[in-house]
Amino acid sequence: MNKLLTFYKEQIEENQQGAADFKKKLFASSILRLSIFVLGSLGVYFLFGNAKAVLAVILICAVLFLFLVARHTDLQYKRAMKLALIQMSEVEVAVLNRKFDQLDPGDEFKNDAHVFSQDIDLFGEGSFFQYCNRTTLVQGKSLLVEMLTANTIDDISKKQKAIKELASMPKWRQHFAAVATLIKTETSYKTILSWLQKYQFFVPAIMRYVPTIFSFLSLAVLIGYFVDLVPVSGLAIWLFVGLGITGLYIKKVSVLAAHTSKVQGTFQQYQKLILEIEEFDFKAELLQEEKQKILQKSKKVSDLLKEFSNILNALEHRNNIFFGFLGNAFLLWDLRQSYRLEQWIKKNGAYVEEWFHTIAFFDAYSSLGNFAFNHPAYSFPQLSNKGIVLHSKEASHPLLDPAKSVANDIVIDREQFFIITGANMAGKSTFLRTVSLQIVMANLGLPVCASEVVYNPIKLITSMRTTDSLTDDESYFFSELKRLKFIVNQIKEEEYFIVLDEILKGTNSTDKAIGSRKFIERLVASNSTGIIATHDLSLCEVAKGMPQVENYFFDAEIIDDELHFDYTFKKGICQNMNASFLLKKMEIIE
Repeated sequence: MNKLLTFYKEQIEENQQGAADFKKKLFASSILRLSIFVLGSLGVYFLFGNAKAVLAVILICAVLFLFLVARHTDLQYKRAMKLALIQMSEVEVAVLNRKFDQLDPGDEFKNDAHVFSQDIDLFGEGSFFQYCNRTTLVQGKSLLVEMLTANTIDDISKKQKAIKELASMPKWRQHFAAVATLIKTETSYKTILSWLQKYQFFVPAIMRYVPTIFSFLSLAVLIGYFVDLVPVSGLAIWLFVGLGITGLYIKKVSVLAAHTSKVQGTFQQYQKLILEIEEFDFKAELLQEEKQKILQKSKKVSDLLKEFSNILNALEHRNNIFFGFLGNAFLLWDLRQSYRLEQWIKKNGAYVEEWFHTIAFFDAYSSLGNFAFNHPAYSFPQLSNKGIVLHSKEASHPLLDPAKSVANDIVIDREQFFIITGANMAGKSTFLRTVSLQIVMANLGLPVCASEVVYNPIKLITSMRTTDSLTDDESYFFSELKRLKFIVNQIKEEEYFIVLDEILKGTNSTDKAIGSRKFIERLVASNSTGIIATHDLSLCEVAKGMPQVENYFFDAEIIDDELHFDYTFKKGICQNMNASFLLKKMEIIE
């Protein structure tokens, strides 16, 4: 951990110095722009009355000013990158110190009906998602959520190699994320894709040539004016001809510009993200496959996106009153850029969705790589196809403070079922979530919180936190029955690891004991694998007639009139319950 903190603190210091340097350059740039404006104004003032000289000063100053604006914007971007990198390293320092409540909890992704996410606190305050998510794009976050909840066991080895490689390149990941954070999106990526797919073309094909021809003629008119071959009236007429041609399409161009102004920032930044991917030589097969999706065209995707961004920038110049007036008068600027934009959409619009997905993929996987980098002591599971499910040494929950948590060995073979008993607060529920999260993380390709892990991939299904439904007029008991029915139906189709916590809580104790026993017998008969935690010691009798069932417990002791837990997973049946003791201790009963 000390090495990680040192790395991030060094990154903070380095980027703080870089940000300070760019701040100085920005100040100098502002002074230079002001100087050009002042000199231009003085030139117009002293040359007033000489129309040709005034126009020449205005044109020269306009060109210089636009160049300086572009340079100033570039300096602002570079400083913003440094500030973003500082913030990212500060976040990692805070998380390493177990402070991550300021991060996105992902509450909108909570889903009571999901096979496991609600039961294992995958989303919400203090969740695993809040702890590991570092995505910076909406699409990247959605893809990460999709990966966390997919419950698939495919290509785990490929996923591991991809995450290992990304974990080994923290500066690349941070730079990629910093670029992504600077995206100022007014419109969602789904809206952008919809706009591209449904775009209605309006610029005539002849506009491929007309603006260029008109621009050369405009140059000739201007030269003629300056050498006294064209009168001022002729210059004025030509100016209004240009404005008239542009004016025929002004409404449609204005609508187009309104749309493009909202997507401009996205395409500019996505171009930079694609460039980051193109320029890195990935070794992992999964990363190579995803990168290949942006290398299928003869021209680099980054170049195509840069071209599109440049067109959007060029069209944006129409909002500058001075340039918009002269550009449309002498260059047919709006029509030139609108034609270029439409041609780009015709050629490339159908590929944008795939490009966006590739960017989202690297955004999501960078989060996983960041998690692996921040947990060098965690172990990537060794995959097995033997009769085991999970053999994990010194396993713990990743959200528990390592200095305080108690690690346990977990050895669960195929078609085994554990019944876990224990006192209140002894660690049963935490253990269930630890096992569940190890399976989820292993399926995702992540390293897990253990010193050594052997894993035979299996899907997860849980029933730990059933709630009643007021909107559907369902009782708690009926909601739980529906969940158990769902589990029974699922295990008919595929093999799952089943995790249950105190089932049939909504009925009386005798009925609960009978029903719980029959349900466990059914699960065991179906050759399922899993764990059930319970306070009902009578369920432990199931193990006597079924060799697949084993009893384990978490103990509690009362020492010097105080309750003590060792949080250690032990074989056998719990003998010490603590409800009565706690009631007395808290003076609820005598």
